[in-house]
Amino acid sequence: MREIVLDTETTGLDPNQGHRLVEIGCVEMVNLVATGQTFHVYLNPDRDMPIEAQQVHGLSVEFLSDKPRFHEVVGDFISFIGDSPLVIHNAGFDMKFLNAELAQAGITPLEFGRAIDTVTMARRKFPGQPASLDALCRRFGIDNSARDYHGALLDAQLLAEVYLELRGGRQPNLIGADPTSATAKTAGAVTTHRTPRAARTFAPTAEELAAHAAFIATIKNALWTQAEDVKTA
Repeated sequence: MREIVLDTETTGLDPNQGHRLVEIGCVEMVNLVATGQTFHVYLNPDRDMPIEAQQVHGLSVEFLSDKPRFHEVVGDFISFIGDSPLVIHNAGFDMKFLNAELAQAGITPLEFGRAIDTVTMARRKFPGQPASLDALCRRFGIDNSARDYHGALLDAQLLAEVYLELRGGRQPNLIGADPTSATAKTAGAVTTHRTPRAARTFAPTAEELAAHAAFIATIKNALWTQAEDVKTA
């Protein structure tokens, strides 16, 4: 099962007001394990950077001025995500911006149904509790100390860990690891070696047979006697 954990940074809150993507970060997961394969790009938005947005992600117009435009890297982006589900924190926001950029590039938008929204997952799991990425990192004991600013790749990496916890967390004692390893011992894995034992017979002794026959003789029309009569008939 391949999934892509994705995050973006933008110049503002609404692409319909002319705001653009400035960063995309993606982390590949297979069977809920990060593979180490990532996609990361900064984008030149061809517009100014509102100070409110720069205070969130720290990306200035000067820094982004020599970066590629979205249409120049969209092929690599589409190739990386493929048709895999997209794990996104507050998916509606990122999908709205991605589809606005795809539309400008003349490419078919992404289906909203392929997005897995971790905000929705968190609110269902912890109703009434904060569901921001920082709050979930604190809840699950995930180190986010490097998050001075929002950054698409760093946030995607943190979200991959949060997503794993929201799905039920790691269960190392259920993983088929070497039971002699330190990790397996710590996880409580125990291996027991058993030697197969030969099958035992339970034939009655002569005394047991005699006792059984004497008991049967005390029963009127005993089934055992009738069975013997049938065999000899």
